[in-house]
Amino acid sequence: MQKIRYFDHAATTPVKEEVLKEMLPYFNIEFGNPSSMYTIGRRAKRALEEARTRVARAIGSKNKEIYFTSGGSESDNIAIKGVAFANREKGNHIITTKIEHPAILNTCKTLEKQGFTVTYLNVDKDGLINLRELEESITNKTILISIMFANNEIGTIEPIEQIGKIAEANNVLFHTDSVQAIGNVKIDVNKMNIDLLSMSSHKFYGPKGVGALYIREGVKCNKLQDGGHQEREIRAGTENVAGIVGMGKAIEIAYRDFDKYNEKLTNLRNYYISEVENKIPNIKVNGSMKYRLPGNANISFEGVEGEAILLNLDMEGICASSGSACSTGQSTPSHVLLAMGVPSDLAYGALRVTFGDENRIEDVDYLIEKLSKTIEKLRN
Repeated sequence: MQKIRYFDHAATTPVKEEVLKEMLPYFNIEFGNPSSMYTIGRRAKRALEEARTRVARAIGSKNKEIYFTSGGSESDNIAIKGVAFANREKGNHIITTKIEHPAILNTCKTLEKQGFTVTYLNVDKDGLINLRELEESITNKTILISIMFANNEIGTIEPIEQIGKIAEANNVLFHTDSVQAIGNVKIDVNKMNIDLLSMSSHKFYGPKGVGALYIREGVKCNKLQDGGHQEREIRAGTENVAGIVGMGKAIEIAYRDFDKYNEKLTNLRNYYISEVENKIPNIKVNGSMKYRLPGNANISFEGVEGEAILLNLDMEGICASSGSACSTGQSTPSHVLLAMGVPSDLAYGALRVTFGDENRIEDVDYLIEKLSKTIEKLRN
């Protein structure tokens, strides 16, 4: 059987053994409903609250400011719609960017149909917003700024602390989609003036189907789902205890091993980009090299299509991406690259490689060898 070499950690990550081990009892032994009064229910509740503590500790928040969800998309929806409807008497204006994840962009489009106005900020050639444009976009009707911490396609990290200061100075709430940043960037929600923050467990070696939303104490945010009293009535429904336990363990490990892990990813990324630049002509590295996630390398290859590259690499046992995993199957080029001014032919030829814990230098050498042959074949 062919060995699989996985280079798509921005799409999802494998569940770590330590995480899985901690989750397992909550499927069939400690299976109680955390809303129940009897012993196994109370034990499930304690496990859930321990996970909440671990998540809060990782971003410097209070435990009661963490709300568990099904993932990043739900967290984004609650944050944006919840704040929009709860603060409608103040205004109806939201500011975001042209390079957000579809969970943000499509939520904003839905709100536009319901009477809200949205400003979509431009980005420069590296994918960074202009802070002056942000300030000039704020009006007396602005209720929310939502700007992603780090972009899922190109890895560019936005100036979050400065954005937070601008939001605070103008009495505007600030939400950041931090799905890609958790585990790769050190976050302090108080220092960075972040009011709401979204995250998803499966991006940092936790299970799929579970995420969290940080909501600063005192922020008005409506619930979107009617039902029981779970998650302090922000998110009804019996909690996914096993998943939440896994998420808590995964985020604890991510920041326990932070320096070693991210140094490794940075070295693999820099080696890969350098080798591609040396061995394959007519390429373009997309995104900022100065403000970039450690494990992200997005490169466009002139004269070929990303989908063709992926199919050829897949036959060699290599998993990578042409962009966001949530956009797979779309025939249009990346909205992120187009917003950065990348010509459409180069945008079609983009390959995103994102490194992770199990990758080794020999795996990267294999990737470069097969990629070089693939590009040469496709160009011929």
